[in-house]
Amino acid sequence: MVKQERALRTRQALIRAGAELFAREGFVAASLSTISGEAGVSNGALHFHFENKRALARAVEDEALARLRRITAESLERDGRALPALVDATYELVDRIAEDVVVRAGFGLGDDPGRGEAASLRREWRYWVEDSVRRAERDGWLARGVPAADAVTAVVAATVGFEVLGGEDEAWLSRDRVTGFWRLLLPRLTDRHALVIAVSGR
Repeated sequence: MVKQERALRTRQALIRAGAELFAREGFVAASLSTISGEAGVSNGALHFHFENKRALARAVEDEALARLRRITAESLERDGRALPALVDATYELVDRIAEDVVVRAGFGLGDDPGRGEAASLRREWRYWVEDSVRRAERDGWLARGVPAADAVTAVVAATVGFEVLGGEDEAWLSRDRVTGFWRLLLPRLTDRHALVIAVSGR
């Protein structure tokens, strides 16, 4: 049991150290020896857990994906209505990207040209937004004449934009930016915009 706990702690330390280096330097420039050093473990311990750098990057993405899914699930649990949950999730997502290096690196790894793999976190987020907007439309929360596809485009483009621009300027990852976006969009998106803001606590 003690051995298993130690192995789990080592794995988590490597995932965090890998995330920090991938977020700071990118996939190609990050070296396994630097990652193992920052995690405080030997190169041998790193290779025991991860066959190569790609395997470690996948583990970072998997952990980031699990955290993203917790954000969306918990946002829906708080109220149960799709549109307020969507608003709430955008705040939580931007907060997490700003504060959680694993989530930040997970998003960045998806479009790193050195890996040549699909951006799975952005794709997951897009699917969740699409599902939320469809449910909001079905439940009568979208204003008349608002195409669901246009609402999805606006929300996904803005939130991914916050994530990308936040990599260069942390001001894009502020709650004020998210609030400004929703104050602009919500009155067009729904005739219940005051209720959405009230139930999401913004």
